[in-house]
Amino acid sequence: MVSLFVVFGMVGATFAAVPLYEIFCQVTGYGGTTQRADAASDRILDRMVKVQFDANIDPALGWTFEPAQRSVNVHLGETALIDYTAVNNSGHDTVGTAVFNVTPESVGRYFSKIQCFCFTEQRLAAGESATLPVLFFVDPALADDPILDYIDTITLSYTFYPATPAPGPVAGAGTAGAG
Repeated sequence: MVSLFVVFGMVGATFAAVPLYEIFCQVTGYGGTTQRADAASDRILDRMVKVQFDANIDPALGWTFEPAQRSVNVHLGETALIDYTAVNNSGHDTVGTAVFNVTPESVGRYFSKIQCFCFTEQRLAAGESATLPVLFFVDPALADDPILDYIDTITLSYTFYPATPAPGPVAGAGTAGAG
């Protein structure tokens, strides 16, 4: 009987692990996970940070992807809007999804996005391009964290992946009847 409870407990923990880990990352900023904000900060400080923008793409997607600008200097608490551009260079419609992170990872809990294209499927027709905005601010509470006094540069990085896996070759295709 005890073994049965242990098995059910392990199965339950397995299913709960991913959502609990995501909540933990969102609350703590662990792993460079940024915060979500519904509105701009109500406090802007004199301290400035440089925010750099990075763009990566899974080659299987067939897109190019880049920020409109490589960096911006912002005051802590100041809202900034930057754009990324995605272009479908393939000869067919494709769908991509972006994931992100912030470095240094310890700053993730202070990086707040009001608007973002991450985790939203982006469908582009062959040859189509799209402007993808990011509206963000760096929380003024960063200035109250003495461990992060040295931070003067933050990097926001996005990577686009195909939303659905590209079909691979079928095993044995073209060999039927050979022999």
